[in-house]
Amino acid sequence: MKYLLSASLIVLLLLAACKKDSFTSSRDARVILTADTLKFDTVFVTTGSTYRKFAIINDNNQKLRLSSVKLMGGAASVYKLNLDGTTGTQFSDVEINANDSVMVFAQVNVNPSAANLPFILRDSIEISYNGNTRKVQLEAWGQNAHFFRNKIVAANETWNNDLPYVILGSLQVNANTQLTINKGCRIYIHADAPIVINGTLQVNGLKDTIDRVYFRGDRMDEPYANFPASWPGIFFQASSKDNVLNYAVIRNAFQGIGLTDPSTNANPKLILNESVIDNAYDAGIVALNSSIRARNCLVTNCGKNLLLAKGGNYQFTHCTVATYANRFIEHKDPVLTLTNFANGATADLTAAFRNCIFWGENGLVNDEVVVLKNGSGPFTVSFDNILWKVQAVPANITSTQIINNQTPLFDSINTSRNYYDFRLQSASPAINKGSNAGVSTDLDGKPRPVGLPDLGCFEKQ
Repeated sequence: MKYLLSASLIVLLLLAACKKDSFTSSRDARVILTADTLKFDTVFVTTGSTYRKFAIINDNNQKLRLSSVKLMGGAASVYKLNLDGTTGTQFSDVEINANDSVMVFAQVNVNPSAANLPFILRDSIEISYNGNTRKVQLEAWGQNAHFFRNKIVAANETWNNDLPYVILGSLQVNANTQLTINKGCRIYIHADAPIVINGTLQVNGLKDTIDRVYFRGDRMDEPYANFPASWPGIFFQASSKDNVLNYAVIRNAFQGIGLTDPSTNANPKLILNESVIDNAYDAGIVALNSSIRARNCLVTNCGKNLLLAKGGNYQFTHCTVATYANRFIEHKDPVLTLTNFANGATADLTAAFRNCIFWGENGLVNDEVVVLKNGSGPFTVSFDNILWKVQAVPANITSTQIINNQTPLFDSINTSRNYYDFRLQSASPAINKGSNAGVSTDLDGKPRPVGLPDLGCFEKQ
C-alpha cells in the first residue's frame, strides 16, 4: 500500500512538471499588463531621452508564447523597445514561464527644436498571443510648451505668449476665478479635453494675425489638421459670468462654444468681439437660455452654425454666418435656428440681428434662418439690414431692409481645396446695405464708413 501511494505521488508530480513545461494555446489564457498607457510627462527643453516600463505577466500554470510584441510605428518611431535586455522594434515567439513575467522598456528620444514635431508624440505596442491582441499606448510631450493635464484654475491666472499651451484631460476654471489669455497665445487641445468655464474667461487678442488667440486641436499633421470634432469645445456653465473674447479663433471643435443659463449679473454671459468660429462638427455656438453680444464675428462651415434655444438674450451685429457643404460638413441644418423652447420647457426670448449675412450652399437646406415659438411668453426677435437665404420667412419676427436669396458673392470659395475667403467681392449686394450701428472697424480691424457700412463681418476696402 505504501508503495502504491508513493508511486501515485510521483506520477502526479511528473504530470504537474510536464504541465508547467507545456504551452497553453487557449484564447482565455490569463495575461496581465501592468499598464495600458505609458505617459512620458517630461518637458524637453533640449534633446534628451527617458523611459517607462511595464510587465507582461503569464498568470497561468502553463507556459505562454507571445507570437509578437511589436512597436506599431516601427523603425521610424521616436520610441524604441527593450524586452528583457534585447532591443528592437518587434519580437517574435517570446516565451514566458508559468506564473512568470517579462519586462518591456519603452524609451523616447526627443529633440524639441525639430521642425514640425508634434506637441504630443504617440505610438503603441501591440502584444499578440493565442489569437488575442492587446495594446499599450505611448504618449510623450514633444515640442517645448506649457503642458496641462486635468488643469484646474483655482485662483486668478494669466497666460502670456511665451510658449504654446497644450491641454490634456480637461481645463476647468473654477467659479469666481478668472483665466486671462493674452495676445498671441496658441492653445492646442487634445481630443478628450473640454474647456469648462465656471468662472470667467478673458481673451485679449488683437487684430494682427500673429496677435490673435487661437484654440484648435493638438493634431497638426495631415490629414487630421483640418478635421472637425478634433476637440470638445469651450463651455460656459451656469455660474460663469463676464466672459469676453476679443480676436479669438476657435477651429475644428465638436461644439465651438456652448453656454447654459442666463448670466448671474446684468452683463451678457459672453461678449464675442471680432472672433472666428470655424469647422465645428456639431455647432459653432449652442446656447440654452443664455446671453450673448457678438460683433464682427465669422461663424462658418459648422454642422449648426448658431443654435440658440430655450429663450435668452442675444445681439449679433455685423456677423457673417455661412456654411458650404464640403467633405467634412454635409450642411443639413440651418445656419441659424432660434427658439424659445427646448425639452418641453420655454423661456423669454429677446434677439436682435443687425447688418448680418446668413447664407449656405451645396447642402439640403432651403431656409437658412428658422425661428420657432411655443407658448405666449415674451418673444421679441428682430432682423434689420440682413442678407439671408430663406424661402419661408419666419413668423413672429419683425424685419426691415432684407435682401433675400441674393448670393453675397464672397471673395473666394473652393470646397475641393478647403479654401474659404468670406470677404466681399466688389459686386456683392451686401455692400453699403448696412445701417450705422456704431461699429467703426471690421473683423480685419479695418475702418467702416460713418454712413452706410457693408453687411457682414468684413468691410470692402
